[in-house]
Amino acid sequence: DVIYGTKKIDVAGRSVNVSCSGDAADGEPVIVLMHGGGDKLDRLAALQKTLSGNHRVCSYDRLGAGGSDQPQGPQDFASTGKILTGVLDRIAGDRPVVLAGHSLGGLIAARYAPDHQDRVKGLVLMDATPSTMAGDIAKVIPASAKGPAAGVRAQNLAIFKGQNPEKLVITDGKVRSAGDIPVEVIAHGRPYLAAVPTYGPRLEKAWAAGQRKWLAISSAGKLSTAARSGHYIYEDQPDAAVKAIQRVT
Repeated sequence: DVIYGTKKIDVAGRSVNVSCSGDAADGEPVIVLMHGGGDKLDRLAALQKTLSGNHRVCSYDRLGAGGSDQPQGPQDFASTGKILTGVLDRIAGDRPVVLAGHSLGGLIAARYAPDHQDRVKGLVLMDATPSTMAGDIAKVIPASAKGPAAGVRAQNLAIFKGQNPEKLVITDGKVRSAGDIPVEVIAHGRPYLAAVPTYGPRLEKAWAAGQRKWLAISSAGKLSTAARSGHYIYEDQPDAAVKAIQRVT
């Protein structure tokens, strides 16, 4: 049965909260929106509503987020990917999908797509967490840093080690190819990371370099900058997010 609205589904013995709306044209992919770390699908509701006027769109809460079950222990990209596969089986069936992820959701989507090229037909990365962010932070802000910058370093490195609602251990890794699928990488244009004392400008540079590195995921990758946006591109410039998703769908 086709899901409309928000519903709990069983995936690998866990309860996962999903939301679906709209209808796909024949052969058109199902668009799957993936929230950032510390967020839940509710935050994507306005974007989902806009897109569902012309497309089939779903979002879901990962384990540890929103209305989904807690993870049973630490998660890695393989285990969070297994849940994503189960969600796609239920909401898309045999249909292809487009994954559109923000921040950590973008990182998870980009890690997943290369191993599921039969299913993932397009990718949108909205200010996605770079593939080497843990190392970048440790490098840019030295262990000897004092004050607020030291706090930023400690907090972020703890998050990457699994101290986050999803208990997800976020390991650095190389950007792998997902073939020639259409990929839109959207970077923030308002330098919000520059606010970190002393090390902010270098953090911005590392983040920008990380966005460029995502282009290696596909021979058909495009990078754009949402000039008026901070980290939440789909809220600051919803039009940029909508158009990018429609271009790859």
